[in-house]
Amino acid sequence: MKGRDVGLIGSDTIGINERARNLEELIRTNDMVMISFVDALLRDAKIEHLVLDQNMSVLEGSIGVLPRRILVDKTRIEDARALLADAGVAGELSQPKS
Repeated sequence: MKGRDVGLIGSDTIGINERARNLEELIRTNDMVMISFVDALLRDAKIEHLVLDQNMSVLEGSIGVLPRRILVDKTRIEDARALLADAGVAGELSQPKS
C-alpha cells in the first residue's frame, strides 16, 4: 500500500511539472487593476491561466514593487494575446518567447 501511495504522488508531481513547462508569460505588471482586468477577460473567455506572485506583498511590505505575472498555456497564448489586443491593452503584453 505504501509503494502505491508514493507512485500516485510521483505521477501527480510529473503532471504538474509537465503543465508548468507548457505555460508562457502573458503579462508582467505592478498594476493590480491591470492584473484584475486581464484575469477577468481570461476567465470570461474560458482561457485557463495562473496569476503568480500575488502573495509577494507579504515580503515586499505591500508597496507594489514586485510585479505580478499571468501565465497561459502555450496552446492558448495567441488567443489570449488577441483577446488583450481587442481589449486595447496589447501594450501591456510580455514579449513572446523566440
